[in-house]
Amino acid sequence: MTISQNECFVELSSFDDLARYACAFREYPQRVYSQEFNGKRVVSSTMLLANTLLIFYTPLKKSGRYISYQITGNKEICEIVESTKNISHYAPVIHAESEISPLPEKEEKIIDQFYPIRLKDLGSLARLTYDPEFPDGQNLTLFALPRKTSWVLGYITSLEMDEVYYNFNYVELDSEPTKNFLKYQGNQGKNPEFSDTIDHGFSYFPIIKIKDEHSIFGFSD
Repeated sequence: MTISQNECFVELSSFDDLARYACAFREYPQRVYSQEFNGKRVVSSTMLLANTLLIFYTPLKKSGRYISYQITGNKEICEIVESTKNISHYAPVIHAESEISPLPEKEEKIIDQFYPIRLKDLGSLARLTYDPEFPDGQNLTLFALPRKTSWVLGYITSLEMDEVYYNFNYVELDSEPTKNFLKYQGNQGKNPEFSDTIDHGFSYFPIIKIKDEHSIFGFSD
C-alpha cells in the first residue's frame, strides 16, 4: 500500500502559544518560519510525524529576526526582535518567499491522525510524560483545544510497530485553561495545578492552546 505524505496546518490561539511551543523549556529553541498562507503572512513551527509535517501557525503581526521568550516572576514575555541582546530564549525566524515544504496540504484524511485516549486525571497526564527510554530529554508539551462545550488537555505519544501510530492522551476540563503551565510535584503526593509562576522544586508543562478543534486530534463527534 502506498502511503501519501502531506502537510497539515493547525492554527494556534495566539502568538504567545507559538512562542511557548518553540521555546519554553527547550535547551535549543525550534526553528520558526514566516510564510504566506491563505492570503496572509503567518509565523509557524513544525512537528514531524511519520507521514505528516504538522505545522502550528498564527498570524504574523510584526516582522523580525528572532522570537524572544522569557519568564520573569509571574510574567511571560513573548516578542519578535531584531537582535539577541537580552538574557532570553531565542528562536530564529526564517522569512520564506515560497512554501516551506514540497508536501501537499491534505486534511480530509490524515494518515497520522491521533487516536484519542481519555485519562482519569491530570496527575496521570503529567506522569505520562516520563519516557524511560529518554529520561533526560522527554517532551513536556501539552495541547489544549476546545471540545464540544468545554476544553480538553492532552499529550501526544507514539507507538512504533511496522507503522507508527499516534495517541492523543487527554483529560476533560471544566473550562478553558487561562494559565500557561501545568505545575506538578508528584513526589510530594500533590495534585497538578495550573500556574503562570515558576517556582523551584516543581515540574512544569507548557500548555499550547489550539484555536479550533482539528480533525488530526482524532475526535469524531
